[in-house]
Amino acid sequence: MDSLVNKIYPNKTITKLKLKKQKLGINNKFNLETFITIRLILTIIIFIFSLIFIKYGYIMAPILSVVFYFGSEYLVLDRPIKKRIRVLDKEALFFFEVLVLTLENGRSLKHALELSTSNIDSEVSLEFKEALNEVNLGKSLNESLEDLKKRMPSEAISNAILNMIECNIYGNSIVDTMYNQIDFLRQKELLEAKGEIAKLPTKISVISVLFFLPIMFLIILAPILINLINK
Repeated sequence: MDSLVNKIYPNKTITKLKLKKQKLGINNKFNLETFITIRLILTIIIFIFSLIFIKYGYIMAPILSVVFYFGSEYLVLDRPIKKRIRVLDKEALFFFEVLVLTLENGRSLKHALELSTSNIDSEVSLEFKEALNEVNLGKSLNESLEDLKKRMPSEAISNAILNMIECNIYGNSIVDTMYNQIDFLRQKELLEAKGEIAKLPTKISVISVLFFLPIMFLIILAPILINLINK
């Protein structure tokens, strides 16, 4: 199956999909080759079915096929990645706060990560724990952090990891850098909360239109309907 996929799709497309798969995290059970193959087969089936059975199929078949082809990638990969970013950003704030406190006590970065991951149960902690396992298997800490950065769809966390790597290489103080990342995550969380609050009037208006207006019309028209029924 893997060889068939490689023959059909260009390397650039496969590489892009593999990078997206990485960003789903170490716990994902997603099989990329199966997805690519099934998507291709279903796209062909939709194209043929639309061409034969739908009116103006010669117009609708290409449109429906393209919509399904890219829409399936959005639903299976892009949408879960966006959800994961929100989860990771919320967890990262607490994780980095604990990490900084550990670093301020004079721990090395590796030791601070070990202590933080052993005391925090979250997806961010799990990803860093996996990086430490790779170190125990022979990778350098910087190499493990580079691989971890590829698995992180969150830009804020990726920047924090990049800063860790640079500080580890050049011997700079990582504490100040981490405090900057923590402040950034706090501001981002605050802006997201304000954004949700700003959307409330619109959501309330939609709810009013969908639920309250029909009830009001029913109350207004009820006497007329009763009179018509009695007649």
